[in-house]
Amino acid sequence: MPEILKDILSTAPPFTFTGALDIILVAALIYQVFLLIRGRRAVHVLVGFAIVLAVYILSVTAGLTVLRTILEGLAPYTAFALIVMFQGEIRRMLTSIGERKWAGFGARVESREVAEEIVLAVSHLAAHRIGALIVIEGEVGLRTFIESGVPIDARVTRDLLLAIFQPGGPLHDGAAIVTGGRLAAASCFLPLTMNPELSRVFGTRHRAAIGVSEDSDCLAIVVSEERGAISVASAGELESDITAERLAERLSHPVRRGWRTAAAREGTRP
Repeated sequence: MPEILKDILSTAPPFTFTGALDIILVAALIYQVFLLIRGRRAVHVLVGFAIVLAVYILSVTAGLTVLRTILEGLAPYTAFALIVMFQGEIRRMLTSIGERKWAGFGARVESREVAEEIVLAVSHLAAHRIGALIVIEGEVGLRTFIESGVPIDARVTRDLLLAIFQPGGPLHDGAAIVTGGRLAAASCFLPLTMNPELSRVFGTRHRAAIGVSEDSDCLAIVVSEERGAISVASAGELESDITAERLAERLSHPVRRGWRTAAAREGTRP
């Protein structure tokens, strides 16, 4: 055993700073990939891909010519198939890179009034079991979803949010989107999450909140009309049954530039 170890060490390239940096970056990349696919259907796809790869290795080892030929014929199309199957995960990874969270561009909520108005409105809606979905834009723009709704472009106030989500009102269904500290639009359509691990107890609002947070760095607030519970979705994860105090805490954490321009815009817009 020592001789084998010596042979391996003698043939191995010298350990340098560049090599160490290379290993760290590759490990970080693999870790980010695992974070992206954790709890999603992509895990099952990878398991299936691993099984196919194991079958190919078995066909080569056992001399199964026909099976090996078929698998080798399908191999050139594997890359395209993986891109199609993992397009959602790839988009989320590239989005997270583009957010530049590592550069420290986040800021604390400058307009506390906006956060307070949202907390007051959500607390009232939850107490009266009125369903609602409020999305706060981050650095990744939500213009596509804003254009799908009814434009408003007004200051975020408790009364305005309550009026929007009043049962039976024309803007009750869909999401209200806050961008730049202002209410950009209401009754917006959002993509539903395709996460198979999500509990069936969650309805369309919760699935839409998770879905939009999977593709952007937004914060989505959901009020359940069945239980009057408050939930917050971000980065594809849902924090359920939180209190108004916890919601205020989430809004007070460092967030994206969507909040940062609130004070300036309120001074220039009617």
